[in-house]
Amino acid sequence: MPQPTTSQDFFAAVAELGRLARLDVDAMRFAFRIERSGEDFYNQLADRIGNARAAELLRKNGREERGHAERLRRAIGIKLGHDFEPEASDLAPFAIDLPSAIPPQLLPGIVQGELDGDAGYQRWADAESDPEVQRLLRLNGREETMHGERVREVIALLGAPAKTA
Repeated sequence: MPQPTTSQDFFAAVAELGRLARLDVDAMRFAFRIERSGEDFYNQLADRIGNARAAELLRKNGREERGHAERLRRAIGIKLGHDFEPEASDLAPFAIDLPSAIPPQLLPGIVQGELDGDAGYQRWADAESDPEVQRLLRLNGREETMHGERVREVIALLGAPAKTA
């Protein structure tokens, strides 16, 4: 199985993770780091969106991305047979390059990314032998779709195009 590279860019890391067929411990650590950075991603979007209700929805997604990281931390601990204590490299945020103002055309791609994230989590759960790890992965996946729905709500609030690419 291909292992995650040392990409420091959030978007490249997300794309790389999405190509994995299964998650071993190293890949889960990579996903843990991405999910932690997902909180930063949504907070940065919220800071730049220019609409208080939209920002609130985006920040809620960010808080839940942090929850995804926590579930992954628990899943890693299950795989290791002991609590997983993240190292500094696991906690290092990815660089997130966003424009100073968020163009509405960016949002449908985020919706699609969240739907793709759900599909990835379901695929990884299908490839997992431990039922508790499966459960944690599936929970993360379902919430990714909920994030996409919130971003659709942001699109409606802003009057942005609703179609995904």
